[in-house]
Amino acid sequence: MKDYEEVSDLTLDREDQDSLLRTQNECVFVWRRSDGWPVGVVMSCVWRDGKVWLTASSQRPRVAAIRRDNRVSVAISSAGTRMPPATITIRGRCAVLQDAETKSWFYPALAAALIPEDEKQQAGFVAMLDSPRRVVMCVTPEHFITFDGRKMGQLGVSSGS
Repeated sequence: MKDYEEVSDLTLDREDQDSLLRTQNECVFVWRRSDGWPVGVVMSCVWRDGKVWLTASSQRPRVAAIRRDNRVSVAISSAGTRMPPATITIRGRCAVLQDAETKSWFYPALAAALIPEDEKQQAGFVAMLDSPRRVVMCVTPEHFITFDGRKMGQLGVSSGS
């Protein structure tokens, strides 16, 4: 590698990709507004059953946008974890769910991901999440773009992405 122009060979191995998705609990969720502009926000998330799961109150503009056009993107990095520099961008379709069965497993899973050591705080967070307008958003991946900073480092180039 002579420069930083072409990085398509610096992808994450499947095992490392799965590890990052299971470890990281924060992402940038991106959707498209009705005027065509893309918008992204940092959100908490859980990776489960090969999908990214998130939550928001249904009055948030992103929920109406997803109902209008379910094509979204999710960007996840290893920042803030003990993992080596890596990123995953997922292009997928997002479903907005409101059923009690989904909420009953997702709220505790999100609480455990965000507050791993304190069951009392987890229970309080679950109670706070369980509000009338809250929905669960489920992103089913259609395409992954990954980057493994270690591979760049192995080539003698800085691993910043």
